[in-house]
Amino acid sequence: MKIHLVNADWDPEAQVWVASSNDVPGLATEAHSLDDLQRKLDVMVPELLEANDLRPEKGDVVELLARRITALQPGIS
Repeated sequence: MKIHLVNADWDPEAQVWVASSNDVPGLATEAHSLDDLQRKLDVMVPELLEANDLRPEKGDVVELLARRITALQPGIS
């Protein structure tokens, strides 16, 4: 089993999740929600792996790590 790591970072200006991966060459996509992003990845990751001669095998998985950084608002309760 191989784990294909995909990172998702929140872009506050564009209001989208942006995905990238060192394990999936050519991956660059975005979506307004993590659920929408996951649906896109379900299609894109196998296609990109095949296109790069990195054929996925049975049991391979995608690990999606999401990171969203927000500033604290002092004095708001």
